[in-house]
Amino acid sequence: TLRALDARADVLPQAIRDAAFAFHGTALTGAKAERPRWQKAVDNVNGALGEAVGQVYVQRHFPAADKARMLTLVNNLLAAYKTSIDRLTWMTPATKAAAQDKLSKYMVKIGYPDNWRDYSKLEVRAGDALGNDERANDFNWRREAAKAGKPVDRREWAMTPQTVNAYYNPTLNEIVFPAAILQPPFYNPKGDDAVNYGGIGGVIGHEISHGFDDQGSQFDGDGALRNWWSDADRKAFEAVTSKLVAQYDAYEPLPGKHVNGRLTLGENIADLSGLQIAYKAYQRSLGGKPAPVIDGLTGAQRFFMGWSQAWREKSRDERRLQTLTVDPHSPPEFRANGAAVNHDGFHEAFKTKPGDKMYKAAGERIRIW
Repeated sequence: TLRALDARADVLPQAIRDAAFAFHGTALTGAKAERPRWQKAVDNVNGALGEAVGQVYVQRHFPAADKARMLTLVNNLLAAYKTSIDRLTWMTPATKAAAQDKLSKYMVKIGYPDNWRDYSKLEVRAGDALGNDERANDFNWRREAAKAGKPVDRREWAMTPQTVNAYYNPTLNEIVFPAAILQPPFYNPKGDDAVNYGGIGGVIGHEISHGFDDQGSQFDGDGALRNWWSDADRKAFEAVTSKLVAQYDAYEPLPGKHVNGRLTLGENIADLSGLQIAYKAYQRSLGGKPAPVIDGLTGAQRFFMGWSQAWREKSRDERRLQTLTVDPHSPPEFRANGAAVNHDGFHEAFKTKPGDKMYKAAGERIRIW
C-alpha cells in the first residue's frame, strides 16, 4: 500500500504529496520547496502521452536542417572511431575485426521515431488526474503485453523527442539522440563547429563508446551477449580500465566522500573515449585547414570549452551525496575534468605545465579507444 501511494503521490491529496516530498525531496536531496504544480503536470503528460507531445515539439523546434547536421556529426564520429580502432596498439587483429564489425552495425536514430505511437485507445478525462494516471499505466501495460511472442520492433524508441538525453542500447546495438538534446549547452545551430563538437560531439562519442565499455563490450554487433574478445585483449582492456577506476576513486566531491570508480566505470570509459573520438572527428571536419581564432580562443580551446560547458551544474550537498551513492555517472565537474586531463589535445591547447591543477604527465594519461 505504501509503495502504491508513493508511486502515485503527484495525483493524490495534498497530505500524501507533502509526505512524499518530505522524503524524496527534503530528506534525500535537500530541496526546500516543491516544484510548481504545473511542472509536475507537464511530467505526467510527458509520461502518459510522450510521443504525442513529441510530435508537437518536433514540428515547432526541430527543423530538417538540424537533423541533417546531426547526421553529419554522427557519421564523422563513427568514421573517427573506425580509424581509432584500427590504430589501437593493445588489441589483436582478430578482436579489432570483431570491434569493427560491431561498429559497422550500429543503428543510428536521430530526432524522433519514424512511426509515432497511437494513443487513440487511451481515454483522458479532464479533472480526473488519478484516473488518467491509472488508465495510462494500464494502456502501457497492455501495449507491452501485446508484444509477447512477436519479433522485436527495432523502430521503437525508449525516449521521447522532447527528452534532453541520449542512450545506447546494447541488445539492439543502437545509439539514439532525441531532438531536444540539440540545443545549448550541447548544441547551437548558430555556433561554430569547435564548440558543437566539444558539446554534442562529446555526447555522440559517449554513446558510441558505451558499446565498448565494461558492460557494452560484452555484446556483439547483433546485440547478442557473446564474448568476441581474446583472453589477452580482455586482460589488456581491464588493465587500462583499472587505472581509470583508481583515478576516479581519488576524487573527493564532499569531505570524506569519494567517487566510486568501479560503480562509475562504464560512464567514465564513455566520457574518456567519447571526448577522444569527438576531438578526432573535429580535426577531421577541418579537412586539413587551420581553425579560426574566435574571441582569442583557438579551435582546440573552444572545443574543450564546449565540452566543459555541457557539464555545468549546481546542486545541494544532500543531492550530491545521493548521486555519489547510487548514480553510475561521476559528478559533472569530474566528468568534465576527469576526461580532459587524459587528453593530449587538452594539454597542448592550454599549454599545461607541472604545478597546474589539471596537469598530468604524458606517460600517466589514460587512453582506451
